[in-house]
Amino acid sequence: MVNEVFARELAHHEELYSGLAQELFAKPAVRALRRHIIGRVLEATGAGPQSTILSLGSGLGDTEILLAPKVAHITGVDLSPKATLQARSDACKAGLANVDFVEGSLDHPSLTGRKFDCVIGIFFLHHVPDEDLVPAVSRIRSWLKPGGTFYGLDPNYYRLSGAVGRIVMPRLMKKYQTPDERELRPRETVTLFRNAGLEARARIYDFTSTPLAGLFPSSPSFYRLVRAADEVLIRIPAIKQIGSNFELIARMV
Repeated sequence: MVNEVFARELAHHEELYSGLAQELFAKPAVRALRRHIIGRVLEATGAGPQSTILSLGSGLGDTEILLAPKVAHITGVDLSPKATLQARSDACKAGLANVDFVEGSLDHPSLTGRKFDCVIGIFFLHHVPDEDLVPAVSRIRSWLKPGGTFYGLDPNYYRLSGAVGRIVMPRLMKKYQTPDERELRPRETVTLFRNAGLEARARIYDFTSTPLAGLFPSSPSFYRLVRAADEVLIRIPAIKQIGSNFELIARMV
C-alpha cells in the first residue's frame, strides 16, 4: 500500500513539475508568500548564518534558494527527478554554493547519520501516509542536533477554506492536490512529536493569504493586504481553529 502511495505521489508531482508548478511558483504573489514563510522559519527556529538546514519535500527549490543566503548550508530532498533537476539548475544559475538537492525519499543513504541545526517541511507531512508518520517523526528527530528545531507547515484538518474550496472549485483543488494527501489535525500532529521526545507546539499560520496567493498569483499587493488581515484573524481565539494552515515547531531538549 505504501509503495502504491509513493507511486501515485511521484506520478502526480512529475506531471505538476512539467511546467505548471514552475509557472505558478514564479509569480510575484507566490514569491511573496515564500519570503513570508522564510521569515517565519527563521523566527521560529532561530536559524542564522552558522545554521545547517535539511528541507523535506523541497520540490523546485524555490524556498531553499531564497533561504540559502541566510544560512550556512541547506540540503533539500524530494522524490521528484524533474523537480530536483530544476532545483539544482536554478541554484547553479543563482551562484549558490551552499545548497544541494537530493533526489529520493527520507531513507536516502546520503542522509544517514547526518545532523542539522534545523529540519523544515513546508507542506510536506500531509503527504506522508498515516502509517509512516511515526517513523518519519522519529527520523526527523534523528537528524536534529541537540537544541535543533523542526518547523513544519501543513493544511489544517478544520480549515474553512478547504470546505469552501471543495464546493466552489473542486477541479482546481484536484489539479494541485495529490490523490493521497490530506489535512492534518494540529493537536494530533503535535502529540506525534512529543511522543518522540521533542518539545512541540502548533499555531495557526493563515486564513486566506496562502490560498489567495495561488488564485491571484500576479498580485503581490493583494497578497500583502490579505496577509495583514490574516495577522489579525489568527489572533482571534473564537475562530483561529478554522484557519487554513498551521505551523508546527518542535525542539530537541
